[in-house]
Amino acid sequence: MSVAARLTELGLSLPAVAAPVAAYVPAVVSGNLVFTSGQLPFVDGALPAAGKVGAEVSAEDAKGYAATCILNALAAVEAQIGSLDRVTRIVKVTGFVASASGFSGQPGVVNGASELLGEILGDAGVHARSAVGVAELPLNAPVEIELIAEFA
Repeated sequence: MSVAARLTELGLSLPAVAAPVAAYVPAVVSGNLVFTSGQLPFVDGALPAAGKVGAEVSAEDAKGYAATCILNALAAVEAQIGSLDRVTRIVKVTGFVASASGFSGQPGVVNGASELLGEILGDAGVHARSAVGVAELPLNAPVEIELIAEFA
C-alpha cells in the first residue's frame, strides 16, 4: 500500500509545507538522508495552542500536537524527495517539549509522533529517538519535532 493510500485510510492528509519562521529551510537532503528542521504543530498556518505542557497545555493534547508536527515533517520530506514511498526508514526523531516546572512526561508526549510514524510507515517508521524537555520553544509552541529519514 502506498503511503498516500495509508494516510487516506487513516483519515489524514499532508499539509502544505510550513513556511519557516526564521532564516532556515524546512528540510535538506544529504546523500540518501533528509533532515527536517524542527516542525511546530501548525494547522493552516497557526498554532492550535501555546504554552507549557503540564501548565497551559495538557500532556494528552501535546501528544496530539506531536502527531501534527510529524505530518508537517513528512510534508517537508515529501517536498524534497517527491514521494514518501521512497522512504526506507525513519532514522531518528527528536522531540522538544516546552515543559512546566516538574513536568517529566516528555516521552509520552513524543509518543504522539512515534506512534503515528509507525501507523503510517509500518516497520520503516521505527526509529531511534530523543524526547527533551525545554524551557521555551519558538512562538510559545508546546512541542517541536524534527526527524531524519532515509530514502532510496
